[in-house]
Amino acid sequence: MIANIPKVLKKIYPLLNWDETPDGNEVFLTFDDGPIPEVTPWVLEKLKEYDVKATFFCIGDNVLKHPKIYQRILDEGHAVGNHTHKHLKGWNTDDGTYLKDIENAGEFISSNLFRPPYGRIKKSQIKLIQSLNYHIIMWSILSGDYNKNRSPEACFNNVKRNLKPGSVVVFHDSIKADNNMRYALEKTLIFMRENNFKGVSIKR
Repeated sequence: MIANIPKVLKKIYPLLNWDETPDGNEVFLTFDDGPIPEVTPWVLEKLKEYDVKATFFCIGDNVLKHPKIYQRILDEGHAVGNHTHKHLKGWNTDDGTYLKDIENAGEFISSNLFRPPYGRIKKSQIKLIQSLNYHIIMWSILSGDYNKNRSPEACFNNVKRNLKPGSVVVFHDSIKADNNMRYALEKTLIFMRENNFKGVSIKR
């Protein structure tokens, strides 16, 4: 698994945002696939405990099912982004269907940030999404928390080895990632505090 993004991908997809411009020691934690009641509230409590702001790339259908958790994300000062309505994989979806699914999610998610599920998106879809004034946010570090074959320690080490100012880190507030994410996130938050990294949300 690729923990950090090779330079070649940035050259192939120069219109995508792979990292952010930091103010000092800022880093950008992100969470995909929520909100869900089994995981997202725990994430919010941990972020509050360590005084970190993050960005949640939400699935529209989950926002529809759990509007109070979505509102809590906003009320606690975090940013949100569109992660499609039904978690569609761009490579396997025709452009019209993909764009309509994003628009459906946009009815419930007020944001001009977008992240493609699985990180898989066609160049034709990139142009269409950007025509809707979305900023497509990718990442520079994958924790790998979604991978059942990786240990929680390995997920944290993916982050620890590669974290630097401007890094965009991917975690998942999902059932599948829950065990790995809880360990890796708390360790990451401790590591950030010990090394004076400031966790902030992505703004556009």
